[in-house]
Amino acid sequence: MPWTSTTVSVAADVPWRTAYEYARHPDNLPSWASGLSTGIAFEGGRWITQSPMGPVSVEMAPENTFGVLDHDVELPDGTRFHNPFRVVPNADGCLFVFTVFRTDGVEADAHAKDVAHVRQDLEALKALLEGDRP
Repeated sequence: MPWTSTTVSVAADVPWRTAYEYARHPDNLPSWASGLSTGIAFEGGRWITQSPMGPVSVEMAPENTFGVLDHDVELPDGTRFHNPFRVVPNADGCLFVFTVFRTDGVEADAHAKDVAHVRQDLEALKALLEGDRP
């Protein structure tokens, strides 16, 4: 049975291509994605990030012209999660769109916390790209 999901969107006053080019590089994750990364290194052909869950690997979608930033995250126990993420053109700016799945066994309050953290991270990306923080 399909999981339920919540889609988080945040508008940013920055051209979509600029946002995409920044966000598509895994080494930039620690600057805005606190829910996923507090530090990152390329080890053994994989991006390994220090996350609140421990060291996890991150595999980003290949570079593309559609603003697709989907990424797979592999937890220390080997569990993999696919995270749909897009940067969509929106007039002179863009829209960050991230879908958070509520997987089997995840309680509603835990899902709500995940959604809130994704929103916080997308707001941080927006602030960073709009120049609103150092």
